[in-house]
Amino acid sequence: MRKTKAFLSLMLTITLLFTASSFSFPASTSASTPMQTYVSAMQPGWNLGNTLEAIGTDFETSWGNPPVTQEFIQEIKAQGFKSIRIPVSWNQRMSAGPDYTIDPAFLNRVEEVVNMALAEGLYVMLNIHDVWQWMRPSMATQHDAVMAQFEAAWTQIADRFKNHSNLLMFESANEPDYLNVDEATQHAFLDEVNTTFFNIVRASGGNNAVRPLVLPSLMTNAGQAYLNSLATTIENLNDPNIIATVHYYGLWHFSVNIAGYTTFNAEAKNDIDTMVNNVYNTFVSKGIPVVIGEYGILGHDKNRETVERGEMLKYFEYFLHATQSKGIATMWWDNGSYFNRTTYEWRDQELYNIIMHSLTGRTSTTSFDQIFIKSGEAVSDASITMNLNGNSLVSLKNGDQTLVSGTDYTVNGNVLTLKASYLSGFTAGGFGQKAVLSAHFSSGPDWKILVRYYNTPVVSKASGTSSGGLAIPTAFNGDVLATMEAVYTNGTNAGPHNWTSYKEYAYAFLPDYANNTVMITPNFFSETTGGTINLTFHFWSGAIVKYQLTTKGNRITGTPK
Repeated sequence: MRKTKAFLSLMLTITLLFTASSFSFPASTSASTPMQTYVSAMQPGWNLGNTLEAIGTDFETSWGNPPVTQEFIQEIKAQGFKSIRIPVSWNQRMSAGPDYTIDPAFLNRVEEVVNMALAEGLYVMLNIHDVWQWMRPSMATQHDAVMAQFEAAWTQIADRFKNHSNLLMFESANEPDYLNVDEATQHAFLDEVNTTFFNIVRASGGNNAVRPLVLPSLMTNAGQAYLNSLATTIENLNDPNIIATVHYYGLWHFSVNIAGYTTFNAEAKNDIDTMVNNVYNTFVSKGIPVVIGEYGILGHDKNRETVERGEMLKYFEYFLHATQSKGIATMWWDNGSYFNRTTYEWRDQELYNIIMHSLTGRTSTTSFDQIFIKSGEAVSDASITMNLNGNSLVSLKNGDQTLVSGTDYTVNGNVLTLKASYLSGFTAGGFGQKAVLSAHFSSGPDWKILVRYYNTPVVSKASGTSSGGLAIPTAFNGDVLATMEAVYTNGTNAGPHNWTSYKEYAYAFLPDYANNTVMITPNFFSETTGGTINLTFHFWSGAIVKYQLTTKGNRITGTPK
């Protein structure tokens, strides 16, 4: 019997409701549509990053990850993930026009990986990921050729997967944007891309008649103008099985540690709230579900210490709470730096614990996760504010030792105070981290508080070149660098991003605690005008250290001030 589109849509509705019948929706979520049920059942999601979208001759392993195996996919499911996004680069594996034929061996391998995930009952998002290679630079100047290739790619992909389970969804393009045209034209291009994608898939037969389709905003940006443009496209398509998608990597200043944004402050939190409210009000509240197809924090891959650890964890905790309270599904971007794909171990167990606990509740945190005890000064009580998030403190431990309430610490409301008598025990021996205290709460993962014994850092004379950078010998003395300012002697800002005196961590400067140096990078010097530059190093203890750079041609000398 020939199945009509109406019949297939009805069957998808029944399937989706059955598949996700055990999911509990947040009270504020508009959960009445089958697609919202579908998206909610995807939570939590994970990205198979830097794998099938890798560019190179050994495509799957070119960017450092091992080939995908069924065992690995089983492990991802065992870790608690319900969905997997599979980014794919197609351009390098397609013949020249006019046919643009996808290499059969590559298409077979993509299908093999998709089938691995479907076999484990995972929801799967498959996309065209390499738009940066061919659509972004060429759309404005070679529009017809770009669209011909795009159409050819989706015609072949849709045909190959048309009979696959509707646990498989298609995403039209990753982070689409287009060079050398104004923003209005970019929005028009994306509307054309999304509409063309929709029409090709829907006309390809089989389950594609009702397959969930994921449409991105321009640059997957959650600004209201970007969402409005996408909403118009979705309204015009008038299809119940469409999902909107954006990406989120945090307020830029905070996520890369620039302009003095060293903490997860009110502005960084408000950026999350604004994004969530924008996508909820534009889509979710109107029955159109949203998936944040990638989330993370930008500074992570540059250096793990770009964003202070506790502040980074608070960012993830709040982001997950805010999105899930509005029924927005999230897919963690992992290019291999979080989950070790050989040992199947998390490189950041604490972050993973927070992500998984976010499915059922909130994690408790503190106003800061480090306590500094200064050498040569009388030890005093140290107080931090607990962000209990609905929980209560149960105990405080140092390794296997349980601290005694009233003797080692006190709790007054949400203020935790470590007693001077307890902290005095950490002043013997050398400088550095002396203890990792674990705060155990009534619900959720433990929260770590580091105790450090320190003295004011000392910097020494140095010489270098603008092309090679300047390594400043630094006795950190147990302290940790938070940020650096750079100004010329006339008071104007020096170095990259000269709209701020506070430079970008791991781009303009980088501490090396193992080798006792602070590197001022060639990136910094490439955007200076010579002369004398005054540096100010800000440390997490509150210590401030001054330094002066003098440039003569390519030669750089540095002197403590």
